[in-house]
Amino acid sequence: MRCMVMVRATAQSEDGAMPDPAILDAMGRFNEALVQAGVMLAGEGLRPSRDGKRVRFADGGRQVVDGPFAETRELIAGFWLWQVRSMDEALEWARRCPAPFVGECEIEIRPLYEEADFADIMSPELRESEALLRAQLEERSR
Repeated sequence: MRCMVMVRATAQSEDGAMPDPAILDAMGRFNEALVQAGVMLAGEGLRPSRDGKRVRFADGGRQVVDGPFAETRELIAGFWLWQVRSMDEALEWARRCPAPFVGECEIEIRPLYEEADFADIMSPELRESEALLRAQLEERSR
């Protein structure tokens, strides 16, 4: 099972403050353990929302909204993409994770949909198209 592990933003991360070196060191060791175990597929930190944009879709139109965005607790400051056997395994790893920020902070774990989840509604043509796209992505990542 693949899951996205999202590091929730804090006022500190939204201010653009660089992480404490001790946190960076601990996180580096944690990431190394994830890679060595074959769990980590990707992971990155995100710039503050002031550097971002949103596209809002409504009534057939699109509206671009510039950051920063309100509700810091709802924003994401970074993420990992993990390959695990179960949510229990993901939780085991999350419990080992160093605190991403000084003070109160949290991470969220969400399973990704897999192709099998859409088996009943995907046409053969859509399955073929998806397989082609995945093959192209795999080729590019080499």
